[in-house]
Amino acid sequence: MGLQELKATDDDFPIRAIQDAGYGAVWHGQRSWNGVAILARNAEPMLTRRNLPGDPSDVQARYIEAAVSGLLIGCLYLPNGNPQPGPKFDYKLAWFDRLIADAEQLIRSKLPVALIGDYNVVPRDEDIYPSKSWAKDALVQPQSRAAFWQLLGQGWTDAIRARHPEGPFYTFWDYKFGRWERDAGLRLDHILLSPDLAGKFEGAGVDRGVRGAEGASDHAPSWAMVRDVSCGILAGTDAAARPGSRPLVRRWWAGRAGRLPGRASQGCFCARCSPPGSLLTGEALLQRPDAEDRERLFRLRPAMSATALLPGSPASAHAGTTSSCWPLS
Repeated sequence: MGLQELKATDDDFPIRAIQDAGYGAVWHGQRSWNGVAILARNAEPMLTRRNLPGDPSDVQARYIEAAVSGLLIGCLYLPNGNPQPGPKFDYKLAWFDRLIADAEQLIRSKLPVALIGDYNVVPRDEDIYPSKSWAKDALVQPQSRAAFWQLLGQGWTDAIRARHPEGPFYTFWDYKFGRWERDAGLRLDHILLSPDLAGKFEGAGVDRGVRGAEGASDHAPSWAMVRDVSCGILAGTDAAARPGSRPLVRRWWAGRAGRLPGRASQGCFCARCSPPGSLLTGEALLQRPDAEDRERLFRLRPAMSATALLPGSPASAHAGTTSSCWPLS
């Protein structure tokens, strides 16, 4: 579950209530409109990044990244950019450039990655209701759209449009002027899947009914689903544990990283299936969330396609292990 606009400092983040609900979490809080978090049901996300690289002076809490059960998740809240032109729009485009540069490294790593969140960009005309009132808004400017398409050009799959290629499909309805009631929406929240995940893509959508609830956010939860199976174990559906919920990104324990001594060329690299001292890839590191591996993961990011010789860890059953994420704001 990816969250944006926490509107809370690190100390104010309600981690105890989240843990009581059965989730682990990593977060980067901040007052006002910023703040991002990643939650995982029955798992502890391994923090790999707390800021987007490229500008050490940028203190806005807009990006967080973590590994959960073999999946690397980047949760982002891209700057709005209004008013434009001006310094806020310049910051938006510069932030987009930094995201594009880091996303290129993730593509090259060949890891299973999902970049989810509020991108604050309307990619094409079909992603906004017929209107001239947004014509000067930073969300629809040619520079914003060009940056988004440059990002997709690296090889990312826009999950929602991959499943729903035609017609309007909104994720955001402003509170003003009865826009929810008139279905005057915009598609601002996007789920981008790396090639490894896109090949296992199952479906995507928006739970727009949530937007109509009393006191709801002006964004509705977007979701996508990918699937993989290894060890002959099919994980259960965690959505069943919460009525009305949908999994966004689910990845079962799986490995795809080549041949190890004494093993088949394809198989699972989890602690149960990997012998002590095996040579493991960056993806396998994501699946062994102990303290020593967490430290190694920090050192390997972003070059996580490198290999590391890990000490053995106790075998553990992992049937039913899943990860799921929702971008909400």
